[in-house]
Amino acid sequence: MIQMSKKDLDEQKIGETAGEVTEAAEAAGEAAEEKISKWNGRRLKYGTMFYIIIILVIAIVVVINVMVSIVAKRSPLKIDISPDNRYDITEESISVLKALDKDVDITVTSTRDYFDSLSAYRENYYAQNYGVPSDIPYEMIPEILDKYSVYAKQGSGSVNVKYVNMDVDPDIINKYKEYYNGDIGSGSIIVSCGERVKVISPSEVTEMLAMDENALRNQQLIFNFTGESMITSAIKGVTDDNLVRVAFANTMNGATLYDAQLYQNAAVTFEKELLAKNGYDCTEIDIAKDSISPEDYDMVVIFAPSVDFTENIIQNLSDFLYNGGKYGKNMIYTPDLSKTGLTNIDGFLADWSIKVEDNYIFDDDNAVVRNDMIMLNISDTDSVGELPNSKLPIIAEDTRELSQINKKNDDIVKEVLKSFDTSYTVDITGKNKVLGEKGERPVVMLSRKERSEEFKLMASELLVIGSPLMTGQTYIQQNTTFNNANVLLYTINNMTGKESSIVIPDKNLQSSFIAPTAKQARNIQIIVMWVIPFIIAAIGVFVLLRRRNK
Repeated sequence: MIQMSKKDLDEQKIGETAGEVTEAAEAAGEAAEEKISKWNGRRLKYGTMFYIIIILVIAIVVVINVMVSIVAKRSPLKIDISPDNRYDITEESISVLKALDKDVDITVTSTRDYFDSLSAYRENYYAQNYGVPSDIPYEMIPEILDKYSVYAKQGSGSVNVKYVNMDVDPDIINKYKEYYNGDIGSGSIIVSCGERVKVISPSEVTEMLAMDENALRNQQLIFNFTGESMITSAIKGVTDDNLVRVAFANTMNGATLYDAQLYQNAAVTFEKELLAKNGYDCTEIDIAKDSISPEDYDMVVIFAPSVDFTENIIQNLSDFLYNGGKYGKNMIYTPDLSKTGLTNIDGFLADWSIKVEDNYIFDDDNAVVRNDMIMLNISDTDSVGELPNSKLPIIAEDTRELSQINKKNDDIVKEVLKSFDTSYTVDITGKNKVLGEKGERPVVMLSRKERSEEFKLMASELLVIGSPLMTGQTYIQQNTTFNNANVLLYTINNMTGKESSIVIPDKNLQSSFIAPTAKQARNIQIIVMWVIPFIIAAIGVFVLLRRRNK
């Protein structure tokens, strides 16, 4: 047996120990590599998820903004939180814009900043003259014009709005002067479609916000905004294919036809607010001097004449309605409340089977404020048509009674509006003298003459309104309180064959409110569309980073 020396034994032990260390090191290395591999896999996993989520968040923000932009082009985001919805337009105007099939240009002969300066000027005016602070938001006009452009995209037409500075380029409006004879000044709003042009003058723009004098007496500061009805009416006027040309008899031999002190308000409101704003092309004429040619006009309006007409004027009116046997023309007549014995006019009306009685209609039960401000019922629904709100009252103030004359002719006479069965009549010369029994009485009547030729029916119509005051500003402009505007407009539309017009309600703006300005509204839009989504994205990134570093 070979005996190993001590030295050899020591070297053998060292070798065995080294082998064990090597094996341990190798095992530790393998474990470390396995741990590193797992850590790298985990890092790769969470890193990939991190970037995927970042990409998804960004993609969602982009998609949301693209969708919002598309929706905003078709239907504006309604961020108007003012109590009177001053920065939006009514459903009535929206329906007009959706129905557009033509391209309309709206040219404002000023910059957008002009409306801010107009607000400051008018606020200072009311502060100095009335001693009250006021907020007159003329900046709502360009904001509303923007809405017209957006809503029009929902139809097949368009509304293109642009602002021009006449001080810099006064020749920019020359193309409109070819089709418009009036003056176009700085601060006007020009509405055009092809060769048809309507101009809202600078003074009319200023009057779009008018103070309610009655409210001021009650220590309230309220402004009526009529701008939307003006703009929408102008758009309808330049795009309407069925343009009705109206000869509005304003004078006779140079003198005002009616008693201006009594009827100026009602006559102007009838012409400007009811007819002109709803697509009727009104021209003021002198009934004695100007020609009433069927080639030039489709309808004549005679408003409360204070004197009788000559036989020549009566003949001209008859010839106009007869139209050489072709008919197709119309006329509206309302009497002076106190005039009697107008022989020639009475004879003309009698030829149409209508008589204006020499009495007034009163009602103690169905009236407002006074018994001569009576409420009316619709007697002939076919003549009026379907109203937006049939529950609103129809008011006739100081009305004359009408009646039908039974003549041997083929006139078709309809009682359009009548008083309630609680009404009664009083003598025109003495209101205390009661005539007859209580009962319904005609206030508005429609007479029709027609003839047929082969298979073609031709007709002309005469509408007689017993109360000229029922077209007063109060009853026509407050169309959410009274039904006068809609009833009369719908009846006239049916007469003329004009497509149904929509009465645009005016807005009452109160000075005591909290509402965003145009600049604030834009800031709100930026916050909602961009800031909030990126804050959400940042929170997501922060959470992922926290999870990654745990």
